[in-house]
Amino acid sequence: MFIINAILDLGAVVMLPVLIFILSLIFGEKPGRALRAGVTIGIGFIGINLVIGLLSSNLGPAAEALVKNAGLQLDVIDVGWPAASAIAFASRVGALVIPIGLAVNIIMLVTKTTKTVNVDLWNYWHFAFTGALVTAATGSLTLGMIAAAINAAIVLKLGDWTAPIVQEFYGLPGISLPHGFSAAYVPIAIPLNKLFDKIPGLNKIEINPETASQKFGILGEPTIVGLILGIILGLIAKYDIKGSLNLGMSMAGVMFLMPRMVKILMEGLIPVSEAAKKFMQKKFAGTEFYIGLDSAVATGHPSAIATALILVPVTILLAVIVPGNRVLPFGDLATIPFMVAMVAPICRGNVFRSVIIGALVIAVGLLIATNVAPLHTQAAIDAAFQFPEGATSISSICDGANPLTWILLKLMQIFG
Repeated sequence: MFIINAILDLGAVVMLPVLIFILSLIFGEKPGRALRAGVTIGIGFIGINLVIGLLSSNLGPAAEALVKNAGLQLDVIDVGWPAASAIAFASRVGALVIPIGLAVNIIMLVTKTTKTVNVDLWNYWHFAFTGALVTAATGSLTLGMIAAAINAAIVLKLGDWTAPIVQEFYGLPGISLPHGFSAAYVPIAIPLNKLFDKIPGLNKIEINPETASQKFGILGEPTIVGLILGIILGLIAKYDIKGSLNLGMSMAGVMFLMPRMVKILMEGLIPVSEAAKKFMQKKFAGTEFYIGLDSAVATGHPSAIATALILVPVTILLAVIVPGNRVLPFGDLATIPFMVAMVAPICRGNVFRSVIIGALVIAVGLLIATNVAPLHTQAAIDAAFQFPEGATSISSICDGANPLTWILLKLMQIFG
């Protein structure tokens, strides 16, 4: 546990390169090439975090201004995933979640119930978060640990299930995405996408960055779409011209920079993926394995990021009009690319379908986040979390609005 906690304390940007370096050596990669791969992956994550920070710091104040201008009192603050992950790891379940997650993964690999080797230890916080809510709701650490283990197992299966389409769509050979937030929307997106196929008229609508660029010229290019959306959002928030243009340029910057940051990440992943494939073929002939990674590797695709930016103003609108919602979207507006990362390949890059599915899950998600706000707040108190100034009740879109977390919570409450 001491070693695991020491690695976690390094933070995701350092932890993942260390794990990738060690894993590459185990797979037989040369030390120099393994080191280069790990460092490159770390640089890619730094770049992605910088872009997400750009998105968050610009969208949060705009959302707050929009809601204030509408005269609404949304008293539950979306504190964002950094706060949610800190609360999760600081909980009683958080101290045990890494051994729990590793045990579940090893058992499922041995029993051949998963093909995914999940090296994304940092994102075990999603499982810890589920466990923390269950513990807060039932007072039982045991039920919290069971919920975390079930969450980990389900996400591994979802990673397996979507691996072929993820690999094809994103060009990620040998990779799966067992991400606790992104994967939760797969069981919703698949049937909805099939439903769209059967609805006359709707099944003919095909909008993706490529066709948009062909039909609308420069106005259909991702960066220009980001610019226009940002300016419109600024004007609706009653920013002045300067503020609206700055917001527009920030959104254009996100559309331009995110794919390039992911490309850097991919440069580091390719040698690791190749080494893992050779190792598995040699040691386990005939058995297929996937390397489980953070869905950040998928957020830079033009379809995913375009869908996410369109959903930003949609999310703010939904927060205003959905009856019963009390959550003010703020910290997690920047995590919407992660929400749609596994929806985009299911919809084959069709932004129109992805936006509809995204809007539906966000509308329901806001009600889920409102419902779990008391437990989210209690878990934060238990973890000695410092609340934002003026906030008495908190929640988040990631993972407070997570449907899988909510279902597991309700099931465990039956036994509690």
